[in-house]
Amino acid sequence: MNPMGETIIPVVGFVAPSGSGKTTLVRQVVAVLGGRGRRVGYLKHAHHRFDLDVPGKDSYEVREAGAQQTLLASKARWALQVQNPVQGEDPDLYRMLSRFELERLDLILVEGFKHADYPKIEVHRSATGEAPLYPGDPGIIAVATDGPLAVEPPLVVLPLNAPETVADFILSHLDDIRLRIAS
Repeated sequence: MNPMGETIIPVVGFVAPSGSGKTTLVRQVVAVLGGRGRRVGYLKHAHHRFDLDVPGKDSYEVREAGAQQTLLASKARWALQVQNPVQGEDPDLYRMLSRFELERLDLILVEGFKHADYPKIEVHRSATGEAPLYPGDPGIIAVATDGPLAVEPPLVVLPLNAPETVADFILSHLDDIRLRIAS
């Protein structure tokens, strides 16, 4: 952490339409990076309502009764659920990143937040028929794809089915993908 209460940490996102294989690639890249001794954080933008708890459990019932924050803890892990004060508004990427224990991480991989301004790798699967995002998003620094692109991008093209290559790309660009996160 620097004196201004900020931490500088590498952050890179994976963006694509649903069904393109973002989660599969992220899971594989996390395994590669973890195998290389990197401490990886993961932030996923969910477009739907979700719960970490289930109806009928004590913590669920207390949260439903009005608790603004609920912390579930066990010997193995803990999870903090915080009610969003503004319903219907997408969460802010930087605010969510600041919730991590950044001193315990080497880098953070983000899935989604495609409209935020930060370094991203586009996952493009030609079989989906979706138009690529990279022409309209200057934050995209590479495209991981399983086939040729209609318009060759002026950026790095990575093989979608080679998580080791994607991990190598991320590690070779750590200085380029550092973000300042307020603590």
